[in-house]
Amino acid sequence: MPVLQWIGKEKVINHHLNVPYRVLERKYSYDENGQHEDDNGTRNMVIHGDNLEVLKSLLPEYEGLIKCIYIDPPYNTAKSSEANKQWVYSDNVDDPKIKEWLDKVVGDEGEDLSRHDKWLCMMYPRLKLLYKLLADDGIIFISIDDNEQHLLRIICDEIFGKSSFLTQFVWKSDGNFDNQAKIKVCHEYILCYIKKPDKLGLPNGIAPNVSEKSKIFKPEIRNTVVKNGPKNPMSVVTLKKGFPCAVKKGVIEERYDKYPYYHKTVKIVDYKLSEDVDVESGWSSKNILLNFIDSGFKAVKDSKGQDTVFEITESGTIEMVKKRESVSHVLSVLTNLGSTQNTSNDLAKMGLAFDFPKPVDLVTYLIGFYCDDGSMVLDSFAGSGTTAHAVLSYNKKFGKNLNYILIEMNDYAENITAYRVKCAISGYGTEEKTVEGLGGAFSYYELGAKLFVNDILNENVNIDLIRKYIYFTETKKRIDCSKEDEPFYLGTDIGISYYFYYIKSNITTLNREFLHTIKTKSESYVIFADSCTLSERELEKYHITFKKIPRDISRL
Repeated sequence: MPVLQWIGKEKVINHHLNVPYRVLERKYSYDENGQHEDDNGTRNMVIHGDNLEVLKSLLPEYEGLIKCIYIDPPYNTAKSSEANKQWVYSDNVDDPKIKEWLDKVVGDEGEDLSRHDKWLCMMYPRLKLLYKLLADDGIIFISIDDNEQHLLRIICDEIFGKSSFLTQFVWKSDGNFDNQAKIKVCHEYILCYIKKPDKLGLPNGIAPNVSEKSKIFKPEIRNTVVKNGPKNPMSVVTLKKGFPCAVKKGVIEERYDKYPYYHKTVKIVDYKLSEDVDVESGWSSKNILLNFIDSGFKAVKDSKGQDTVFEITESGTIEMVKKRESVSHVLSVLTNLGSTQNTSNDLAKMGLAFDFPKPVDLVTYLIGFYCDDGSMVLDSFAGSGTTAHAVLSYNKKFGKNLNYILIEMNDYAENITAYRVKCAISGYGTEEKTVEGLGGAFSYYELGAKLFVNDILNENVNIDLIRKYIYFTETKKRIDCSKEDEPFYLGTDIGISYYFYYIKSNITTLNREFLHTIKTKSESYVIFADSCTLSERELEKYHITFKKIPRDISRL
């Protein structure tokens, strides 16, 4: 597989491992009753902070759990050079040569090749963290245009795997394209990857331009299995007595003038063949037909996992019949899903001004492919907050309970991103232009302190957040219980109980006195403390692994 090289790649290819872990500080919560300081317990989050560091901070809670990611990163066009200055992130690359081009101003005129290198350095470590957060049955959508699409595709193949590529959607935006360009560009792209494709079936979606009279809405699909050609040579199949028929009674004469050939005359009685008969043709889905016969005419699965049966029609044609459990008809070209112009107008009704916001209908359509109740949707380039608005709209329309996490690094995270989500929850507009609220809730967070300062555990960090981090780095699990009589107990996983013996501003010692406080019976123990006075023999006797704070705390 081709691998893309660019200036600075060696500095950022594993940089996500060196990003400092910082805690997230909840500032307030919001729901239909308004804004308040009390935590309302929602899983929905709007987070202000650099998305590289925020994504790292989400790992203890959400690694491998995000069902759907939609991002709309900077397109890196010459017109957006001023915006580019804001998102070019130094990534702590201190090499003078790399720092020189990272700090160079991207010009509006001409093609500055370093601009692509900078963009790739910005995107690569973020995509690496998004991959870690994405669930095995998760899907990621990335909006992009012609400027970086070709490079994005290559690095996504490298990070997510070429086999995980699902499609490259072409989104044809609605709206007016009457400009003076030689060719009016009316489309963008949306790259789509599935982390493990074999874990997901057909998407739950119907192309918006499909007519209500389309055959895809019929409760069943019928297709003949007769198919002659070089790849489908003639062969004989024995249809056994009892083979289902579409008519109650009738006679199919022996024939050799049309397919399938019937090698003898056979009767249909009570919707079934009255006796065995050999038929001859070229076949599509022959193995599925044989499985159906061998199963005693019970429904079998086709290659897409759909229940499939077979019937003989009155004319002797053999049809494959699939019952529709759900309709899936997703096209690679997306149309009739709104425009940035119309979305800008909607934001203006909220008193907001924002350039090129993605339409709610577009994102709503995409997140509906595979999300279920409780699924988490993540957008790490949140912008105006379209993704949260789309989740709320989807929940309202389908009676679901999807959750969302928005990350926005710019200073407008609260007065545009979070404000728009508030409007979507509570409603907006006046008099005849009032838009009803969709309901819901979220909490607003700021990126907080680093967990480690000069490799020392930061005592200013909330102890519960430290405990959550320790347990996750040890087990890749989340703390789901606590014991009042064992305040230092974290949890038990695979027969190992974990204790974090930590007291701010005090030195803790793993000794016999502490052992007497342990009440959880377990096969073995991992105990964190500042020091240990137990002998190696005692540690071995009680199946204890001692880990020194902070030396032995793993770094994400």
